[in-house]
Amino acid sequence: MQNSILTSRNIIQSKLSLPIFGFGSAHLGEMYNLVDEEISQKTLHGAWNAGIRYFDTAPWYGRGLAEHRLGGFLRTKPREEFIITTKVGRTLHRPSKVETFKREPWLGGLNFEVKFDYSYDGIMRSYEQALQRLSLDTIDALVIHDLDPLFHSPEEQTKHESDLESTGLKALKELKSAGDIKAFGMGINQKDSLAILAQRLPLDFALVAMPYTLLDQESLHDGMQKCLMNSTSVIIGAPFASGILATGSGNNSKYGYANASEELQLKVRQIEAVCKEHEVRLKAAALQFVLAHPAVVSTIPGAINVDQVTENIDCLESKIPEIFWKELKTKDLIAIDAPTPKE
Repeated sequence: MQNSILTSRNIIQSKLSLPIFGFGSAHLGEMYNLVDEEISQKTLHGAWNAGIRYFDTAPWYGRGLAEHRLGGFLRTKPREEFIITTKVGRTLHRPSKVETFKREPWLGGLNFEVKFDYSYDGIMRSYEQALQRLSLDTIDALVIHDLDPLFHSPEEQTKHESDLESTGLKALKELKSAGDIKAFGMGINQKDSLAILAQRLPLDFALVAMPYTLLDQESLHDGMQKCLMNSTSVIIGAPFASGILATGSGNNSKYGYANASEELQLKVRQIEAVCKEHEVRLKAAALQFVLAHPAVVSTIPGAINVDQVTENIDCLESKIPEIFWKELKTKDLIAIDAPTPKE
């Protein structure tokens, strides 16, 4: 069945429905490239004019820059016509030493220090700061951000999990119960977090950045299956695996926000060969593959210009023959029992 960006799917344990295709704003925070202010606004206008109505952002993206840019655009639009999600767990503060402050890993962004805080007060402060940066008075859903061992020492991880479970979740439940948000979820970067931590929390959804893509289905029978069993919906946050499934193989290709290994590049070249044989774009395969999983309600690729927005939509809505997916399975390039789109 051919996809359309007008199609919506329900987050099962909430009153929120999401378009299957949204706009991820991490690139507006200037991760890999500086993004001119005028270009950032043209990109957002292009996304809106193309029909995109779901936008995702975070305080971390450019240390507040992405939220400022996105909010500056959306505040001019009728509030009932779009859906916006942002993240909690980080608060932003003026640097103690402004003159020597480093913005890494952001190439650009803003001069704000980041503090992790998953407590009740931290969640509420993060939420209130986001409202101000976005120039909006409502947010549709909040996402617990980067509570992964990837970002914290074992001691910090234990403390943050304890803070979240003892008081932080209370804040999110209060906001949802009051109708200030319609749902809350958790951002996931690692398969173990998806399989363990996300499953013991009362989440409406998981925003999965890396553990389920055209390149990696290790979570298929673990975290993704548990989400399906627990009625936890899934949003795929990095359908292009942070770069390589958009750019293709090459010396500068990125995977997991770092340079792609030769092993991964070889696998992508093999997928590219099957794409060429069946006249399928790699980006189209990446987008449509993740949406075929029954737990997935939406995917939110990023874009840094209007052309990328238009191309992403075209890739989402293009037709891919079933024989293409069968060949990927035959050549052991995707899991043999991975859900794939039907014609």
